[in-house]
Amino acid sequence: MNKVRTSVLKATAIAPSNIAFSKYWGRKDNILRLPANGSISMTLSDLLTTTTVEFSPAYERSSPSDKKDQVTINGGGIEEGEEMRVIKHLDRVRKLSDINFKAKVASKNNFPAGTGLASSASGFAALTLAAISAAGLRLSDKELSILARQGSGSACRSIPGGFVEWLNGDTSETSYATQIFPSDYWDIADVVAIFTEEKKEVSSSTGHEAAQSSPFFKTRIAGMKQKNEEFKRFIKQRNFEKFGQLLEREALEFHAITLTQNPYLIYWTAGTLATMKKTAVLRNKGLPVYFTVDTGQNIHLFVEGKNIKRLVSELKKLEGIKNIIINKPGEGTRLSENHLF
Repeated sequence: MNKVRTSVLKATAIAPSNIAFSKYWGRKDNILRLPANGSISMTLSDLLTTTTVEFSPAYERSSPSDKKDQVTINGGGIEEGEEMRVIKHLDRVRKLSDINFKAKVASKNNFPAGTGLASSASGFAALTLAAISAAGLRLSDKELSILARQGSGSACRSIPGGFVEWLNGDTSETSYATQIFPSDYWDIADVVAIFTEEKKEVSSSTGHEAAQSSPFFKTRIAGMKQKNEEFKRFIKQRNFEKFGQLLEREALEFHAITLTQNPYLIYWTAGTLATMKKTAVLRNKGLPVYFTVDTGQNIHLFVEGKNIKRLVSELKKLEGIKNIIINKPGEGTRLSENHLF
């Protein structure tokens, strides 16, 4: 890490969400957010968070006890618990940079947050790069990934672009994400079907804490290393059929954990289930499409690039879909000159 002091204590970053092919669920360490297993993911081109951070003495108030960071999301307030996560992350940056100023943070998403689309991943990835840059620091991608992971585990996967592996490390220094294939390696698409913009009742962060109570958790963990190797092999081979079959199987195995942990979590809605069933119908009609679902009600559908228009046409026939967002493998987190304030 290089400490490079600048006169400008303001920076803006754009970070993508990511979709996990093999899911991160359960932790070895809740404080450091070390995952119970490694995972493979794809960085998304069109689910984005933009965040501006500025450290300044102007944000200091009248007395030391009244000092507070200012945080807004999409032009409005933020829940107290989430605000404290942001402030704690700013404290990590302040500790690294020896800056004591409070900060103003403004963030906006171009997609609904808290609905199973990994908004915390893009949010904390953008916050990490913007805050580090505003503080006058330069970190490697590995260092950025490690730091982002401490804010939100899956945020580490949003630092690199393309196809990504989150390494299953047992320490903070060995648990980070790295690119395994660039974004232009394979012409596939993640077509997101959005049924609702309402936030899920139980956050992923809370859900992680009960994962190990599932009677199937140990069995799942025992097979994750092999599963990740299979994902990497199928991506390398561009074997869409084998990839898709594994994608669906892993999604269902993952939700078997959420359904059987204590307390259980049911993220699916009627629309989620209907679309999952629809994929099998479409495959029988000659359209190769496969689903995956994260911790939310909205669903990700994978097709090869040549079949995007056909899939979108079929999705528009389904009831309840409010929006469709097409994602290709995308860039990682990057700086922007277009500040939010």
